[in-house]
Amino acid sequence: MAIELSAELIQLEQEAWAEIQAGSLTTETAEAVQAAITTHAKNIKMNRYEVEMELKRRVRSRQPIGS
Repeated sequence: MAIELSAELIQLEQEAWAEIQAGSLTTETAEAVQAAITTHAKNIKMNRYEVEMELKRRVRSRQPIGS
C-alpha cells in the first residue's frame, strides 16, 4: 500500500534536506517537519515512522539541491 504524502509535507522535508546539506538545519525546521509527519500520519491512520521513512526516501533520493 502506497503512503500518501501531502505537497506541504514534501515541501517541509525538502527545506529541511536543503538545510541539512548546507549544514544549517535549525531546530525550528526539524520540529516543524516532525510535527507535520505526526499530524499527517494520524490523519491517514498510518504509522508515523513509516510515513517518515517514505517521505525521506522520496525527497532524499532525488538529485542534490543545486545540481
